[in-house]
Amino acid sequence: MNEPIIDPDLELIRRAQAGDRHAFNVLVVKHQRRVAWAIAGIVKSPAEVEDLAQETFIKAWRGILSFRGDSRFSTWLSRIAINTAKNHLVAQRSRIPARSAMGDGLLDEDGESKDAEAADSEDPERLLAGRQIAETVARAMGELPEVERAALELRELEGKSYDEIATALDCPVGTVRSRIFRARERIAAALRPQLEPYRGRRW
Repeated sequence: MNEPIIDPDLELIRRAQAGDRHAFNVLVVKHQRRVAWAIAGIVKSPAEVEDLAQETFIKAWRGILSFRGDSRFSTWLSRIAINTAKNHLVAQRSRIPARSAMGDGLLDEDGESKDAEAADSEDPERLLAGRQIAETVARAMGELPEVERAALELRELEGKSYDEIATALDCPVGTVRSRIFRARERIAAALRPQLEPYRGRRW
């Protein structure tokens, strides 16, 4: 008999599913590095990795109610990231021109126009949203108190344990935890206006 999955994000997930945008923003901050790594294994352009990471989180926000806890939230999120990156590559390949003798439109294998599909994959709203979210996170990181930013960067960017961070910053583990918690809360609050319009919408 399989043991039940114990997900450390469970409380945040439940709050997000109840419509708590702040809780979801905390999940974004917590998992942004993992999502970027998953995408970077498929897409090599740093700019595309950044855009696709933001697209992943928008999809996750829209589909948060579909998460049933059959796997860890991090696993579910990584699957969305990988599928988003793979779909991006497929969309790129589909843009290779196949010019019709009747005009300059792109054609698919059945001779149908691909203009609408290409336009969809380059949705200006999606691209703008991705860039705005990335800019918001970067700006919020820059505005953090130095002690909070240092703790968060060691945790999220370098993957250090709380004990390792405590040693590096010469402070108690409890202080490290509180600094990281406050940093995540500040960034989540800054992200709230960006994610609100995407709640409940289909991608």
